[in-house]
Amino acid sequence: MQKSNINNPIDSQMNLLLAMLPKTEFKRLLPHLQLVFLPLGKCLSEAGEQISSVYFPTTAIVSLLYNMGDGDSGEIALVGKDGVVGVTLFMGGKSTPHRAVVQSSGYAFRLSESCLKSEFKRSGIFQDILLRYTMALFAQVSQTAACNRYHTVDQQLCRWLLLSLDRLPSNELVMTQELIANMLGVRREGVTVAAGILQEAGLITYHRGHITVLDRSGLEERVCECYEIVRKEVSRLFEINNE
Repeated sequence: MQKSNINNPIDSQMNLLLAMLPKTEFKRLLPHLQLVFLPLGKCLSEAGEQISSVYFPTTAIVSLLYNMGDGDSGEIALVGKDGVVGVTLFMGGKSTPHRAVVQSSGYAFRLSESCLKSEFKRSGIFQDILLRYTMALFAQVSQTAACNRYHTVDQQLCRWLLLSLDRLPSNELVMTQELIANMLGVRREGVTVAAGILQEAGLITYHRGHITVLDRSGLEERVCECYEIVRKEVSRLFEINNE
């Protein structure tokens, strides 16, 4: 897998939040950014655990999951090249209420708590970008909760596939039905039926944990309004470049 070019904030595989920074501010951060590989399934933080760094994914995708007392879990948000994992560190907390698990392996830039807070307290563009992203993340969490409550499993699966595609360089995902069920907080049988519906419609192919999206526009026609709401909020965040 190709690594991101840490010296070029406009690189196509660069984290988009870091790419928004003016060159002078990015250069100040550069010595403190550590490029790390995040393998599939790696837990970056457990619920209630104190965290000491944040991650700016480039080619990796991280799932934020809630845990229930009976052991069940469900995904509340996806974080990829459009975001940062560990918002509680700059929002006044030391611990996080959810688990952060790598859904798709890849690279990320790790930044220590001390450096993060030092830059955040400068009250400049870095702070503004992080606060805007937090608003977009909140929108995603809220919309996911509504989607899980009111929409069908195949609609939820479409939303999840599209959100993942937006954060991946290709149209292929590696994910078993059991893991997807855990992400969506539904039974595996429900995912099997939903995936079968999408496959029969010619929108995806699924074989041994590999999902290939054949017709993105078809997914967009079938998905509920939740995907578009989240997408627009992220787009609004990126409009900072034009201000």
